[in-house]
Amino acid sequence: MADPAAAARWRDREKAGRRGVGTATLALVLAGASLRAQMQYRANFVILVVMGLVYQLTGFVFLWVILSRFEAIAGWSLGEVAFLYGLRLLAHGVYGLLFNAIQRISRMTRRGELDRYLVRPLPLLVQVLVERVHVAGIGDLIGGGLLFLAAQALVGIDWSPAALAYLALAVAGGCLVEAALRLAINSLAFRFLELGSLSFLVDNLIGNFGNYPLRIYGAAGQFLLTFVLPVAFVAYFPATVLLGRVGELSVHPALAYGAPLVGILLFLLAHRLWRGEIRHYQSAGH
Repeated sequence: MADPAAAARWRDREKAGRRGVGTATLALVLAGASLRAQMQYRANFVILVVMGLVYQLTGFVFLWVILSRFEAIAGWSLGEVAFLYGLRLLAHGVYGLLFNAIQRISRMTRRGELDRYLVRPLPLLVQVLVERVHVAGIGDLIGGGLLFLAAQALVGIDWSPAALAYLALAVAGGCLVEAALRLAINSLAFRFLELGSLSFLVDNLIGNFGNYPLRIYGAAGQFLLTFVLPVAFVAYFPATVLLGRVGELSVHPALAYGAPLVGILLFLLAHRLWRGEIRHYQSAGH
């Protein structure tokens, strides 16, 4: 049975956490402390970063082998696919640094580990996010940055101020799409306790289907990856805008140009779900 008193306390802390600058500053301090603590073990820190870098770039090596044989995928050249891949890795790297801890919520809920956050004057979600920085995300971000820089040189984009601004918004929006999907799943863990298999499925769908032009999946696949599991908004739609390929889309180009806004909207909806599902949390004492 859910604990109404605990849920009420959490709602009060969520309201208190919206005080803005003070909460944000404290969160940054805690995240910095977590990062410094992990850097004390330098060998392990370096290994984690390198593992993230190698893991992500290995996927592109496989893709490069395929493209070196077939030269193009759905009319996209090696440079364009690399651009798409790098853009997704940039968004994923930012997600890894800022939001990766969301994936721990389901396990913490099952074990009753969230109880100890009750006595802290910060919103529950903020506490979970800053407790342990995902160091491997640094490797993801470095790998994505290197690949993106190499790819953009191949495709020859004219980086106007508007294009640069859209790129920054696209990376942030793609990060928020990933964060929203995982936050929504882990919010349901308050009610269903174990959703690890669903989280694993979504993670694999984003990682596998988000690296390629959606045209290769057919009409049904494009619909599913746009309106059911919004993978298209992470990197594909922004890539078509920056590469000047919006004419190939099966949806209105406004969806591609507005991809960063979709990321913000999805995260706000996921956070609303999070706040609603907290009342179903069962503490270790119940």
